[in-house]
Amino acid sequence: MPGTVIVTDSTSSLPPDVAASREIIVVPLQVVIGARVLDEGSDGATPDMVAQALRDFVPVSTSRPAPAVFAELYRRLHSEGADEVVSVHLSGEMSGTLESAQLAAQEADLPVHVVDSTQVGIATGYAALTARDVLDSGGSAQEAAEAAASRGHAATSLFYVDTLEYLRRGGRIGAAAAILGSALSVKPLLEIVDGRVSPRERVRTATRALARLEDLAVEAAADQEVDVCVSHLANDARAAELADRLGERLADQLGEREVMCGELGAVLGAHVGPGMVAVCVAPRP
Repeated sequence: MPGTVIVTDSTSSLPPDVAASREIIVVPLQVVIGARVLDEGSDGATPDMVAQALRDFVPVSTSRPAPAVFAELYRRLHSEGADEVVSVHLSGEMSGTLESAQLAAQEADLPVHVVDSTQVGIATGYAALTARDVLDSGGSAQEAAEAAASRGHAATSLFYVDTLEYLRRGGRIGAAAAILGSALSVKPLLEIVDGRVSPRERVRTATRALARLEDLAVEAAADQEVDVCVSHLANDARAAELADRLGERLADQLGEREVMCGELGAVLGAHVGPGMVAVCVAPRP
């Protein structure tokens, strides 16, 4: 594989056909369901499996790729003729995946530009796609890495969860916040700020939460050229409804605009639980 190669991880939520057509290599994270350790993906852990396990109170956890996984990949790419690698990953505040890539990059036989997207989900995927766009237009690996980082920083990721309990179990929020949310019976709206999950607002019902997600996404889009994606875990009807409404409102604001809609990956789904709905608004470079 000649030239510069783009690498990302499975939490980037890139459809396999998109990753293949854009020549982006995806490194899977692992999901542990009970005693089974599975790679994330259609041939391993799926969102449906995770959602059902969580409903059945089966223990579910996740694991980053070991540094050796990235080291072996970088060695293989070098042996196949790659000159450089741009490795774009989910927030280093949320996972050790970035650290694994960084450790492997230090020992690699070719330059590896490791990018912290400071995001999760499709926002990381958009950052990886932007890196590919820069390379395809004749840019350098360094320019591609910088563009990927910029797009991640510019993205807005908002999400609603039925309960904060799954985020608490995964250590993404504190126990006090989870208990308070449950005691007040509120529906929390959360966002990614500086690579971490941060509370945005609290509302009383799921209907109000989704309406507010819609408003916040439209505000984030403003008058910019943006990519927009709605994601969910075991909540396809509400996600599709939100995507339709966003498409209509953004068409009035920006002209006809496709709003993608799909299920969240198994790894991220393990931390937010069934019922989650998210919106990503990523300004185009």
